[in-house]
Amino acid sequence: MFKAVINADILKDSIEAISTLVDEAKLRLSKDGISIRAVDPANVAMISFDLHPDAFESYECTDGEIGLNLETLVDILSMSERSDKIEIKLDPEAHNLLLKMGGLAYTLSLIDLAAMRKEPKVPSLELPAKVTLKGSDLRLAIKAAEKVSDHLALGVDGSTFFMEAESDTNRVRLQLTKDELISLDASGPARSLFSLDYLSDMSKAISKANEVTVHLGKDYPIKINFSVAGGKGKVEYLLAPRIESD
Repeated sequence: MFKAVINADILKDSIEAISTLVDEAKLRLSKDGISIRAVDPANVAMISFDLHPDAFESYECTDGEIGLNLETLVDILSMSERSDKIEIKLDPEAHNLLLKMGGLAYTLSLIDLAAMRKEPKVPSLELPAKVTLKGSDLRLAIKAAEKVSDHLALGVDGSTFFMEAESDTNRVRLQLTKDELISLDASGPARSLFSLDYLSDMSKAISKANEVTVHLGKDYPIKINFSVAGGKGKVEYLLAPRIESD
């Protein structure tokens, strides 16, 4: 059983943060909220998402799992106003999710769980650098890097966090000192190179966050954490690095 009411803006922001990486996802439903663990088709990026029951105006749920096509859900949510209340109800017998908003009522078919990819295990990473900054600053660096390259390097050097991209002829660099950041904690230097295709997709959700925490190492995956739904939801992206040749 699953029945809930939620503000359209909260649901939109939550689903968009997930759908930037995956087109479909398995949702774990419980009295403690909704959670998703998924990897993109190329196995390069992973998302962990949790939404607390307090993010909903009303929430009734028993433990279970459902599979959703997120592209279809995003299209449906585009018809709502951000101030709308969205009613959600699971119909397990018909294998459907029912959504009502304003005068519209949608029936969304669920995906057969047996046909979906297995939920990934979230790796345990001990990364030496932890940087917290404004989401808009990270978005700025990503947009600037798109003008000159298809990769972006992020790293920490002493008390400075830097983001840089370069091609054969052009280069861009944004650096922020510890005083310009929300926080910086590093036990040593860190630098890794990442695909801008993935970072650009992630930045659409990241840019809305007041605070984003980035965990880095030397040629290690990057871990990016931020909150949604007024702190009642958590998003974590994990992105594999591009190993640079000497």
